[in-house]
Amino acid sequence: MKNFTSVHDVSDINALVKIALDFKNDPFKSKQSGINKRIGLLFFNPSMRTRLSTQIAAQNLGMEAIVFNISHEGWTLEFEEEAIMSGTTVEHVKDAAPVLGKYFDVLGIRTFPSLKNREDDYSELYIKQFIKYSGIPIVSLESATLHPLQSLTDIITIQECRNRQPATGNRQPRIVLTWAPHVKPLPQCVANSFSQWINAWGVADFVITHPEEYELDEQFTKGATITNNQNEALKNADFVYVKNWSTYKDYGKIYCNDPGWMLTNEKLMITNNAKIMHCLPVRRNVELSDDILDGSHSIVTQQAANRVWAAQAVLSKILPPSPKGV
Repeated sequence: MKNFTSVHDVSDINALVKIALDFKNDPFKSKQSGINKRIGLLFFNPSMRTRLSTQIAAQNLGMEAIVFNISHEGWTLEFEEEAIMSGTTVEHVKDAAPVLGKYFDVLGIRTFPSLKNREDDYSELYIKQFIKYSGIPIVSLESATLHPLQSLTDIITIQECRNRQPATGNRQPRIVLTWAPHVKPLPQCVANSFSQWINAWGVADFVITHPEEYELDEQFTKGATITNNQNEALKNADFVYVKNWSTYKDYGKIYCNDPGWMLTNEKLMITNNAKIMHCLPVRRNVELSDDILDGSHSIVTQQAANRVWAAQAVLSKILPPSPKGV
């Protein structure tokens, strides 16, 4: 694996999931593969699970992980080509990235959309410029449009639950992505990415449900069933992924914030005893009720814990094989 920025960098999702679950059973089995290797983790916006899980994953492989909160500790970077840097930016990525490429063996980059200009955000300029100029593998720790480590984690968690459940014959699991209310506009990253990965995985009856005007970019959702009727979507669901996102067409807005879209135990009664997922952080009693989050249907803690194994699987595929005898 050269880079990890979307599902398109993965040749076999099931194989990568197996690697992750093998690491969960034996975290240090490849602890020599990262010896004398460094990963730089660059954060343009805050993080808790992504930062800590990736650090732990790197250390499990023997790598040294160095975190740099560039939005608070570094120079303001310019990403546009041929920019006249007479404003607030201090250093161009084409000068910074090659240096980072000499310091590290792998770079993890976490960026965030502005939610102001869709064309700029969906160009993924930050990630692309680091790939272009660093000369080393790039791992997305979330970008303006996608969160591939989260999505890999989600599939790992779903598969782990399926492995523990009795066989259901040839029936595919019904996986529902449902929009939820929130107090502010949020990016489409997690919803885009989850849709992209579940569609590429191809082993599920995948349904997306949201209010009108909350359609996602079709490049990520094509292949899913899409409905504005949440109850219809939830019928016989095996897994329900709850996530807020802002509008895509009239970019970055909140139109509807109907509290009736919050998932409750009453709504769960029409599912197939569904497991409930959320990427965290979650606004309790806005996106999900306390009853759901603290109840037996919730697998959000299991899901968050699996972030380590997703990151470790990806890094293990990016690192070169260990020399014989090491």
